[in-house]
Amino acid sequence: MWGTPGRIHLYCGDGKGKTTAAVGLCIRAAGAGARVVFTQFFKTGTSSELQILRQLPQIQVVEAAHPHHRFAKMDEAERQLAKQEYTALLEQARAAAWDGAGLWVLDEAVSACSHGMIQTQRLVELLRTRPDGLEVVLTGRNPDRTLVDLADYVTQMQKIKHPYD
Repeated sequence: MWGTPGRIHLYCGDGKGKTTAAVGLCIRAAGAGARVVFTQFFKTGTSSELQILRQLPQIQVVEAAHPHHRFAKMDEAERQLAKQEYTALLEQARAAAWDGAGLWVLDEAVSACSHGMIQTQRLVELLRTRPDGLEVVLTGRNPDRTLVDLADYVTQMQKIKHPYD
């Protein structure tokens, strides 16, 4: 057994490190023998953390058919397509995670909820009805109060300084 199974982690805020913290927990869980399901929203699938996660047999990366960029860069047609695909991605990842995973990471799911790409109500339902012992990590900016209240751990990454500023 690894960690404290069955908890919900929420990594939020405008600072760097949310995905990095989630990936670190993936490595920790996989190292302890747990099966991990890792899912991303609003990212292109080309990041270096995904390259290594895909190589680890205990980690299953569940990806969108067509990765979408940041919400602000989408036109209305792409937003509608992303909403359909991300809703389907959430269900595909749920099926994979509920098939014996010890950890399920939903990277940028909070942002997907904030922008209406997945329904917060559906995500909350999945969190409340998840299998016993399934640890879940949510990342993203501007979490709904319901997600904050439901989480066991809430970590706010706060930007103090960033080179792009």
